[in-house]
Amino acid sequence: MNFDEIKSIIEQEATAIKNIPVNDKYGKAVDIIVEQVHNKNGKLVVSGMGKAGQIGQNMATTFCSTGTPAIFLHPSEAQHGDLGILQRNDALLMISNSGKTREIIELLDLARNMYKDIPIIVITGNKDSYLAEEANVFLFTGHPDEVCPLKLTPTTSITVMTVIGDLLVIETMKRIGFDEVEYAKRHHGGYLGSVSRSRSRSFDKEENSNSIKIL
Repeated sequence: MNFDEIKSIIEQEATAIKNIPVNDKYGKAVDIIVEQVHNKNGKLVVSGMGKAGQIGQNMATTFCSTGTPAIFLHPSEAQHGDLGILQRNDALLMISNSGKTREIIELLDLARNMYKDIPIIVITGNKDSYLAEEANVFLFTGHPDEVCPLKLTPTTSITVMTVIGDLLVIETMKRIGFDEVEYAKRHHGGYLGSVSRSRSRSFDKEENSNSIKIL
């Protein structure tokens, strides 16, 4: 095992994360999510194909666990009836490193055919792609080189997509004021459930104590 090579791979991935372009589009993407989901009672529908789809599934479940209803829609299954999950007040978050994924492009067109004004957020490594052009907001990954020795397997691109998803989740949590009490409501089991309930009880005691002092 070559430890220098391993360190080099880690450094390449870390550099790709540091080089993610940061701009006001993140705020605009969160604006869309908050408006559609929290103000209009819609949901966030996340879609991606292949490994990008697996990242999309993780994003959807993370949004759900932090107070923003979300669901993953497989782009191929969408063409066989699952598109029916889409509703008027939803927002679409679509992920494609190339920006040319056929199933995602078709899903965008199908979604707009149902609801022409549905807001669409795209995460892509191709800022000149059809998806980037058609999106209400597109978030550029920076298009890093893959650490795969063949420069083919989605590796670094998936890493930065994951980080971008985390950024959207965290900023949305802040915007909606998601706290320990709400977290505990959604996490009953496991270690996180135990910790969040403990923090929630501490928060309630502190609030009650402050109320008594005020009285």
